[in-house]
Parts: sequence; structure tokens; C-alpha cells
Amino acid sequence: MQTENDHEIWDDTILPFQLDRADVRGRVARLDQTLDRILSQHKYPPIISGLVAEAALLTALIGQTIDLRWKLSIQIRGSGPLRIIATDYFAPKSPTEPAEIRAYASFDDEAVANSDLAPFDLLGSGMFAILIDQGSGTQPYQGITPLTGGSLSACAETYFAQSEQLPTRFVTYAAQDLGQPAGPKWRAGGVMLQHMPKASPFAKDGGSGEGGLLQPQDLLHDDDEENWNRAMILLNTVEEMELIGPHVGQEQLLRRLFHEEEPRVFPAQPMAFGCTCGEDKVRQTMSIYSAKDIKSMTADNGMVTADCQFCGAHYELPPETLGKDAPDAT
Repeated sequence: MQTENDHEIWDDTILPFQLDRADVRGRVARLDQTLDRILSQHKYPPIISGLVAEAALLTALIGQTIDLRWKLSIQIRGSGPLRIIATDYFAPKSPTEPAEIRAYASFDDEAVANSDLAPFDLLGSGMFAILIDQGSGTQPYQGITPLTGGSLSACAETYFAQSEQLPTRFVTYAAQDLGQPAGPKWRAGGVMLQHMPKASPFAKDGGSGEGGLLQPQDLLHDDDEENWNRAMILLNTVEEMELIGPHVGQEQLLRRLFHEEEPRVFPAQPMAFGCTCGEDKVRQTMSIYSAKDIKSMTADNGMVTADCQFCGAHYELPPETLGKDAPDAT
């Protein structure tokens, strides 16, 4: 059982739970060292780091809800100064291993520095996509919704209402802990609530969201709506420091918020940073190019260079060993 000071146990974990009285399931998550590892590899402005932190947290919460054999990704693409946020959640390889996560952003440095837009508005118009890849021999899944609702969390809620017809709510917070001896470190915490799926979900022809998109409230009626609204009222009382601060454990938070709804918890899933890049993958990526193409990619030092956008790994490879004309190419 966790205590007020035993916070290290639940750093970088996702705790599944169920509210038996409300017919609602959920996840409560915290990213600490894992998130700081993701962000410390880049020199993002705080406004970008905050959005990447939110996207990483959403990815962890959503990824853990799916019976996943390999990877769940979120891709956010916009027309504004912030062009891309990409995240990956890799399912644990065994019950004793952590799930792994990575994330990065691409943006116009000067435009972001000179902008007075709210964080979400830096994206402009665009799309929020969830992609599920269960590995070789399976068909990848992709679901797309517009950027809407004023936050990445709202986009995820719209995705579940529109694509899965599951009422879903996210509350997420991310902030820098300025009191660390080694300098500021990022922490994030969040709660995901989702109404249990019905055999024959009820949905309106048109939703109450922007452009007629379905929203969680459009999918509920009668007792389900009453139970959901009660859970939302309780969730709305959560405070930022309860989610990201080091003094309230996950089970304790659930008891504070939902003790009347009889929360039932399941084994926690540990999280860690992970990246799948490597020299073999660089060579595989380059294998489609001709010798002429490879020559055009060769730097002044006579090597072909590649950098991983997720982890910052740098690769330098001899051009004669790359491309479809290379001796080992298949």
C-alpha cells in the first residue's frame, strides 16, 4: 500500500481501475523520469515541451487500455508554427517489463518564439490521428479526427466519441518541477475515464461538437448519463498538484476522488523511455535509394549521416554500404 512519502513506487506508472457503481473504467498515470528523459534530449521552448508532455501522457493512457502486441502511435499535424507532434507507445515484451514510450515535435523556432498564441493554437488547423500496429501479419489501424476543442485532450475525447463511440474524458497536467538540485525537471499526471462499452452503442446522427462531431455526452442516456455526469463532477475536483506532485499516490488519489463509486484497482504498468532506432533501421530505410541518390546524401566528410528525431542518436555510415546497389542489399 502506498503512503504519502512512498511516491517513488508510482513514478512512471499507469494504474488501471474501475468504478463499479458508475460502470466506468479508467487509468491514472504519472510520467516523471520517463518524461524528463524524452524532453531533456531536445531544447524545446517550454510552450512546446508542455504540449509534447500532454501528448506523451495521452499516449500512455490510451496505449495501456488496448490489448496491444506492438505499438500505438499518436500523430498530430498542424498548419501553424507547430507542425508535428509524434509519439509511440510500445507494449511490454513480457509481464515483468515496462511499456516504453517516446515523443518528439517539429516546429518553426522563430515563429514560435515570436508568437503570442495559446499553446494549442500554435498547431492551427490539422488532424489528430491514432495508429495501432499489431506487428507483422496484421493490418494497421488508423483513426483520424480534426484538431478541435482547444486542447490535445479534447481531441482525444473527440476521437473516442467519433471513431469508437465510447464516452471518454481526460484530465492532464504537465509542469516543470523547479525545486530539483540538478535543475528543472518535467512531470506530468493525468486521469482517463471511459464509459464501459455497450453491445449496441447509442449515438445521434449528428454530434454537439464543432462541425457536428460527436462528443461524450452525445452517446449517453438514462442511467448511463446520470452515472457519467456524477463521475465527471467528481473528476472535476482534482487539483494539479494531486496529479503531478510527489505527495499523493495513485490509489490515494482514487480514494479521494471516487470513494463513493467503489474504485477497484488492477496491477500497475511501469513505464520507461524506449526508442527502436538503430543502424540496421537506417540501412533498411536507405535500401530503396540508388547509388546516385546516396551520393547526393553524402556529407562533406564522405559519410551519410542520419539523426533520430525521437532520441537524438547520430549515425554516420559509408555511402558504398548503403542503397539498393550495396553489396549486402537484398
